[in-house]
Amino acid sequence: MSDMQWQPSTKIAALKKRALVIQRIRQFFIDRQVLEVDTPALSHHASTDEHLHSFQCAFQSPYANDLVPLYLQTSPEFAMKRLLCAGSGSIFQICKAFRNEEAGRYHNPEFTILEWYQVGYDHFQLMAEVDELVQQVLGSQPAEQVSYQEVFLRVLQIDPLESCLEQIKQVASEHGFADIARLETDKDILLMLLFSQVIEPVIGIQAPCLVYHFPASQASLARISPQDNRVAERFELYYQGVELANGFHELQDANEQRQRFEADNSKRQAKGLPIMPLDTNLIQALQQGLPECAGVALGIDRLLMLAFEQDRIDHVMAFPQSRA
Repeated sequence: MSDMQWQPSTKIAALKKRALVIQRIRQFFIDRQVLEVDTPALSHHASTDEHLHSFQCAFQSPYANDLVPLYLQTSPEFAMKRLLCAGSGSIFQICKAFRNEEAGRYHNPEFTILEWYQVGYDHFQLMAEVDELVQQVLGSQPAEQVSYQEVFLRVLQIDPLESCLEQIKQVASEHGFADIARLETDKDILLMLLFSQVIEPVIGIQAPCLVYHFPASQASLARISPQDNRVAERFELYYQGVELANGFHELQDANEQRQRFEADNSKRQAKGLPIMPLDTNLIQALQQGLPECAGVALGIDRLLMLAFEQDRIDHVMAFPQSRA
């Protein structure tokens, strides 16, 4: 191990700039009278998303012999929604989130996330607010808005909502993914592969790009569009090859949310992944009533990487995993 390992991975001057940007972000929400909240990093429940891997630990209570399994949260979403159901009104949070099996140029297993929910907003209103915040922080041009369907047609000349598995396999093969396409039976896996490897690198170059109306099968915690049941009211923000944010017009139906959690766990089981405990606190909160709202999670470290013109998030945080 290097004798320099004790030092931060970035300069103190950059950390001072980081603090100023985070203060500016906080002021953005204070000016809009959005309440800042603080929710637990440890929970009895975890994300069921098959693409997310939670850190698990155990609590040794002084009052019991049995260890209590706990999970570091992949985002503060579930707890924040419980606050919304309890009547908090619009809220935001800047906190640490944790995702296992994620490391690299744009990833660190522990990272800083900004998450906020605007009561009474739909996804288009929230997209406009995301754009405004990013323009303030990055000095960027106004974001382009394009549907998931439209961007696939533009870049790959294929309709992701109407094309069959074999057609998508053909396009994937043409772009160098024949080995993956030959064995894959899940249309969404191939769409996500094409989106991340072929589409992301060519959108949002001159100005940020907001992609909205992802396929209903990729809804996550977004509601299905009442105008077109093929799509979910979900959006993501991309800029200069970096995915910055993921937002939803939030699902309010407790029964549908439970069904989605259970479907996630079925996928996990089929892939040999551990089954995650369903967040029954969130289900019960939704049964009491989530107000009409839209919410979004934005990666602070990635945003700062772009703001400071760095090519790795290590260069905008004090101690990445390698030096923690």
